[in-house]
Amino acid sequence: MTPLLEPFFNQSMDCLCIADYNGYFVNINPAFISLLGYTEEELNSKLISDFIYHEDKERTASYRKRLMSNVPLVNFENRYVSKSGSIVWFHWTAIPLENEQLIYAIAKDITHTKELEKERISHLNQLSKVNKKLKQQNYSTSHDLRSPLNNLISLVSLIDMTKIHDADTSEILSLIKLSAEGLKNTMNSYIDSFKEEDVHDTALEEVDLKIVFDKVKSSIGALIQRAGTEINVDFSTMETIHFKSIYMESIFLNLITNSIKYAKPSVPPLIKITSSQENGEKKLTYTDNGRGFDMNKMDGRIFKLNQEFQGKEDSAGVGLYLVHEQVTSLGGRITLDSEINQGSTFTILFKP
Repeated sequence: MTPLLEPFFNQSMDCLCIADYNGYFVNINPAFISLLGYTEEELNSKLISDFIYHEDKERTASYRKRLMSNVPLVNFENRYVSKSGSIVWFHWTAIPLENEQLIYAIAKDITHTKELEKERISHLNQLSKVNKKLKQQNYSTSHDLRSPLNNLISLVSLIDMTKIHDADTSEILSLIKLSAEGLKNTMNSYIDSFKEEDVHDTALEEVDLKIVFDKVKSSIGALIQRAGTEINVDFSTMETIHFKSIYMESIFLNLITNSIKYAKPSVPPLIKITSSQENGEKKLTYTDNGRGFDMNKMDGRIFKLNQEFQGKEDSAGVGLYLVHEQVTSLGGRITLDSEINQGSTFTILFKP
């Protein structure tokens, strides 16, 4: 090695080496020696393959043959065993000089990166197991609840309405049956959704907004009627969207029930839902006349999990989080414009 290159070779933080075509180190820089823990004499006295981790020996040998055929080596990774027995990951770049029968190589220590990658994969596997368990529990819960719901529907059906002379009682029983049937249909949809997502998690469909809205309205008809809620819809400009039907049901359900729950005292909820599309942008606008939010105090938390802004005892802080996740998971966006006692306007922009 020329005196001019010696400082570069000896002071480099990367591992530099020169090897011959017989498979031995000819020259090794201090960084390489320090990292593996062997003396220079120990490294020079054995074949390079003796230091390579046993699972990588065969693969490394095949790439070494290509080097000796005058093919440079780039982006190659393998493992070495240090003197202490620990595994060291290297990322190699090597160039053969056929006339000199030598190979010049640079190796970067990527052990830390590999450990992080291993940890990340471990976390992902754990999350996958937890997600699978939660999905099974959701499926099981929805499935198990259908039986008592069927019993409730059957019991209401057994009531002889001709013997009920009180008009209010008769109406309440009708609403109970309507609500139970709506809940049953919703759970059946969830169960079907679980099955479909097991086959293809990202499968989308052409969703008819009016059909989905009517289904949700029917399922919570008693709640809407009891609160004196008026809902005006206009889907004439955009009747369908490329989305997930079960997600759209959940969005309508959460927004409508929130509007009823957070209505102003003694003021019947008034809800307006419209769709539109312009210049390829598909939009759904949802407006109510409820209590509204103080946007200055929200600080970006409105769609976060477990946020409670209205001090309601039955508020779990989940509804708006679910709406946000369902919209954004399919590439859309949702925004909120609101003022205290002036109602709220949610704008959903769907992925083109």
